[in-house]
Amino acid sequence: MKDGVGEAARIWALAKARRDGSPEDTVEQTTPGILRRLSLDDAKLFLARQDGRAVGFALVAPRPQTLEVFYLAVDPDAWGSGVGTSLLRDVDEHAREIGRDTLDLWVIADNDRAIGVYERAGWVATDEVQVDAGRVERRFLRRLR
Repeated sequence: MKDGVGEAARIWALAKARRDGSPEDTVEQTTPGILRRLSLDDAKLFLARQDGRAVGFALVAPRPQTLEVFYLAVDPDAWGSGVGTSLLRDVDEHAREIGRDTLDLWVIADNDRAIGVYERAGWVATDEVQVDAGRVERRFLRRLR
């Protein structure tokens, strides 16, 4: 398995369970989605560590005009510690390095915690919405220039 995928899958399962108040998915259930996005051309996985332990991750891939953030998650034990904000700064820097000045992502419309992190980092909600797995998602953009 690619470096960091197991750690990212663990974090996603924990964060999703806490966010939704539902039973935790297993790493095995979470891994295929992460691997699918990581298989995109030039996809990159960022891991944040505290005391040697992975506590957050972001997974991005360039699109024709943007850098898309497919995953951003923080272990619930590290919520509020700035891990998400730090990962978003890493994503911004990567976008600059690959020549993208616009970033985009989709977030569950009622995920107030994530929306707050994005808005504080300069992301702006668009009018675009979609339904994925029965949940309404809203598109956010960030322009670096």
